[in-house]
Amino acid sequence: MDEVVETVDHPDRGRYELTVDSQFAGSISYAIHNGQIVLIHTEIDPAYAGKHLGQRLVRSVLDDARVRRLRVRPKCPFVAAYIRSHPEYQDLVDARIDGSEDPAPRR
Repeated sequence: MDEVVETVDHPDRGRYELTVDSQFAGSISYAIHNGQIVLIHTEIDPAYAGKHLGQRLVRSVLDDARVRRLRVRPKCPFVAAYIRSHPEYQDLVDARIDGSEDPAPRR
């Protein structure tokens, strides 16, 4: 049987969470300010290493940002690298994608 992988936004926690068969597997922390989502940090539980879940999580978050018409500011180097290698998301970027900008706005 295939694993059920889901990404859910938890705005009260300031992060998207990824689950595998309802078990927490990772997250991306973020802040939203003036129509821009700042993607701060991506983390995948080591127990789920090698399954490309980080990429799936980033893709889900970027797809959601597009639907919500949010501009993306990737402070997380993993997210920045993903966007660099997936040109279909580069139109969302609101700043350089090297992860070196000023600290994210406080929520």
